[in-house]
Formats: sequence, C-alpha cells, structure tokens
Amino acid sequence: MSKSIYELVDQLPQGGLTVMVLNALDFVIPGQWENTVGFEATIRKVTGETDQGLIQQIGDRAVWLFNDKSQGYQNALWLYQTVDATDSALGAAALANKVGEKVSFLGFLNKITPNPEKAQALDLSIKLVAELVAFCQINGIPGDSIGDFVASLADYSGESLMRMTALVCLDGLIPLGPDFALKALDFIEQVSPKELEQNSTFSKIKPLIPGQGVAGQLEFIGQSVDSVKGWMTNFVAQRDLTPQKLLGQLRGFMEVSEDKLDYLAAFIDMSTNYYEHTGIQTLAHRLIERAVAEI
Repeated sequence: MSKSIYELVDQLPQGGLTVMVLNALDFVIPGQWENTVGFEATIRKVTGETDQGLIQQIGDRAVWLFNDKSQGYQNALWLYQTVDATDSALGAAALANKVGEKVSFLGFLNKITPNPEKAQALDLSIKLVAELVAFCQINGIPGDSIGDFVASLADYSGESLMRMTALVCLDGLIPLGPDFALKALDFIEQVSPKELEQNSTFSKIKPLIPGQGVAGQLEFIGQSVDSVKGWMTNFVAQRDLTPQKLLGQLRGFMEVSEDKLDYLAAFIDMSTNYYEHTGIQTLAHRLIERAVAEI
C-alpha cells in the first residue's frame, strides 16, 4: 500500500464530478450519504467522540488493523480502486465504438472496440462481484459467501448504500435501461471464458474471484448477478426509478439528451471514481467501528 488509510481519507475530494454525481443521487436514498472527508472527522462522526486522547487511540488502532495484511481491508481497497481504474478504459473504448458508428471513415473502430452494451453488462456484473468479494474480505468470511452478501444488503446504509445506488443507476439503468439486471444475466450467459479473460477489469481482479478456472469464475459471476437480481429490481421498483428521472438530476450540472444515454454512461465511467471514493469511506467507517470495540 502506497498510502495509509488516514492519508486516503484525508485526501478524498470535497468537490468535483464524482461528488456532484453522488450528490445528484441523494433523491434515491435521501440523507443516507454525506461526503465526510478527513480521518479525524470520520472518527468523530462515527463515534460521536470528542475526547482528543480517545480519538487518537481509535485512530491508531484503526490504522494498525488496516496495515495488518492478514485482515482483508487492503484487498477490499484494491478491489474498489481497480474496478474504477479499469472502467475508465472501458468508457473510452465504449465512446470510441460509438464514434465509429457515427463517422464513416472511423468505422474501423467498431471492429476493434467492444460492443458497448455487452461491455457495460460485463462491467456491471464484475463490479457487483467486486462488491461481494470486498464485503467478504472486510468481514473475514469466505469470498464465495453469496447468501451472506445478499442478506447484508438489507442492512446497507451510508456510503455502502450509496455505492450500490450508483451501481444500479449509473452502471445499470442509464446504459442498459429498466431491464438491466436481466440484460446483464443474458449477456453473462453468452460470454465465453475466453471473452471474459479479455476483459481488463476481470483480468486484474480474477485472483480474488472464487471459482475453478475462468469457466468456474464465469459461473460464479452469473450466480452472483442472479442472486442480487431481485434486490436490484425491487430497489428500482420501490423508488420508481427510470433513466429519465436520473437524467433530470444529472442535467443540473451536465448537458445530455435522452437519446445519448450510452454516451453519458461511457462519460461517467471515464470521469468518476465513485467505487473508490465511497469504498475508502466504507473502509474507514468499518475500521473505526472495530477499533472502538477493541480498545
């Protein structure tokens, strides 16, 4: 790890496009997410503690826990950072593909870049698996604990619920439409192990994905999406979410038309890092809670 957990939390941005996009999703889960920046500020918020000596003890213990590689916190951070870094490349490839569709003399781009819808479905599925595996790493349980993860979603709150909200809205509804979960499953069933191996995000995080070989890992990804499909579908239905409603919120700070949602999804992939941002906040929250319990 090049940076300590307190440096990562201290250096989280207070503004910028990622924060603006996450704030725009507040209407989906009102008041659940606050962009708390700074390690000491996070300790005060999570614990309500004001005693400086105790805050120091909590911080020291949290840092020690994060630095202990036998725990899963560093793996979880790596997952959050990696899926964000690689989906920027996906966004660029998706944009190149769309440009190839519109500009005849650049039509060759269609042949060398991935189908945007298929790539977005894979991106959604792999990000979901990264969330599942990070949950298992943080909680010290086997990485294939799909049932425990699905059950935990009912208790997701704060930055963790915002991350899942952004996943559903930005990587599901906007690029794939209301049937995004079914589309993702359909695409996963069509993907071959060879195609999966060519996905840049999968190739990076596959050492942490359960499954025997790439074929087994592909099966695990499909099982994970299928298991979370009901939660995602209910989440959208209970809030009456549509791509048009999301677009209305995002238009507060960016110009985009309804027939350009595929461009918007690619632009957001390239320009934001909501997984890393909220992932660092989740790690800080969980480390501080555990530190308080142990000192």
